[in-house]
Amino acid sequence: MNESHTLPAAQILRVITAGSVDDGKSTLIGRLLYDSKAILTDQLEAIGKSRFQRTTDGSIDLSLLTDGLEAEREQGITIDVAYRYFNTAKRKFILADAPGHEQYTRNMVTGASSADAVIVLIDATRVINGELLPQTKRHSAIAKLLDVQHVIVAVNKMDLIGYDQAKFEVIAAAYRALATSLNLQAPNIIPISALTGDNVTSASSNMPWHTGKSLLDLLEALPATQRTFSKFRFPVQWIIRAEGNTADDFRGIAGRIATGQISVGDFIKVAGTAQSAHVREIRLGEQTLTRAIAGQSVTLVLDHDVDISRGDTLIRAEESAEARSDFSADLCWLDTEAFNPNRKYWLKHGTRTTYAKITAVESVLDVNTLSHDIASDDQSTLRLTLNAIGRVRLTAQHPLIADSFAESKITGAFVLIDPASHQTAAAGMIRARA
Repeated sequence: MNESHTLPAAQILRVITAGSVDDGKSTLIGRLLYDSKAILTDQLEAIGKSRFQRTTDGSIDLSLLTDGLEAEREQGITIDVAYRYFNTAKRKFILADAPGHEQYTRNMVTGASSADAVIVLIDATRVINGELLPQTKRHSAIAKLLDVQHVIVAVNKMDLIGYDQAKFEVIAAAYRALATSLNLQAPNIIPISALTGDNVTSASSNMPWHTGKSLLDLLEALPATQRTFSKFRFPVQWIIRAEGNTADDFRGIAGRIATGQISVGDFIKVAGTAQSAHVREIRLGEQTLTRAIAGQSVTLVLDHDVDISRGDTLIRAEESAEARSDFSADLCWLDTEAFNPNRKYWLKHGTRTTYAKITAVESVLDVNTLSHDIASDDQSTLRLTLNAIGRVRLTAQHPLIADSFAESKITGAFVLIDPASHQTAAAGMIRARA
């Protein structure tokens, strides 16, 4: 039997840049790609001839490597999340360049949801008296909500402040205070210049006082993200039938393994029911596997038919999975239309979509003060508007086989959808039973 091969997780690091607009995120990723020789000659020629060049000294505008949309190059801003792939001798990287503008915070949430590490960029010229910009605080709060394991702070544009160590230390102290208030793990803080390459891929002679690693050295040395949740979760995507008019026609259960692994012969059941069966075959395209792991999209063939449909979740028969109708969650509100307490929303969790109602808004984070506004008894004073971050209680029409986000980023996450406009209203992280 053929087995599929997957790259060891330790070799791949998913990284997202975050911070305020004009902090230099696109230029930093361009610099990493350029200095690590991950750019083809024709790409360099193309951006060198671009009419959107923003440099005046004849040097290449590295930000154009990630700002691929026409509107981005015209306006000199990042709008959508741009993904770039490169590797060094030690590691492979997937880099996501997230927008800095507040109106595109939803794009940052999308990119950060699968990131192992976040690089928070801070423009050293824009921090006055140690006061960080609101979007820096918001993106840091989102990184915490989404449980990004590693936080790196890159204090950029050090060349514009004369590589001043004292100013860097003020900024570093301000971010450490922010990290403490958000309960983020202790960040690695590096002074850099994405434009000139100082401390990006190698040590800077302009900042001999910085004795730590360069940004790339640090990224290569970060430990692999540890995912301890090993329970088998298989949200059913589709039931595949072939022929359908004979007693022995093919019937396969298709989906993507969310967590855990499964082997031929394992005893599984439909979560929330007493229906169970043994796995007779595992198919991946035209291959037949003896074992499949999280992240693989496979078709399971059972030893006998059971009642299964899209939206169900398969689990190991010996493992537990609690069905929840009421739970608390953290929401990042992504819709331009504010939350309406009188409305129901579609809740999409895995392959299941059901109606849900937010029964209470318990608190909302003030990104300027980093304090939480707590709801009063009548629950009428708190509102969820665009980019707001809040703790809520929800009730779903149908129970969900959901784990807490702390246990699993896959089965602990969901989105709310406005049924009238079909806009994504919020991204949610399940915390506990309400």
